[in-house]
Amino acid sequence: MDKSIVEYLANLARIKLSEKEIIKLAGELETILDYISQLNQLDTEKVKPANNVLTFSNVWRKDEVKPSLSVQEIMKNAPEKTGNMFKVPGII
Repeated sequence: MDKSIVEYLANLARIKLSEKEIIKLAGELETILDYISQLNQLDTEKVKPANNVLTFSNVWRKDEVKPSLSVQEIMKNAPEKTGNMFKVPGII
């Protein structure tokens, strides 16, 4: 890995690197690129593309109306309220 490439990448990322950091990162990037080149040597011709690594499907439940709490019961938990609504601090 060329030192100038690391300097170029640092410039794109808007980070300042010392000379020592540039040399260290050049070695680390070289190691990463070597590993990726090993992966490129694998034969993936017969491997199907995966859109998800997990084997599951959507599980849908029926949309059924069920009893819920009354407004009065819910509002008992409100630290502050205005009518039938929770009062919260304004966020700007």
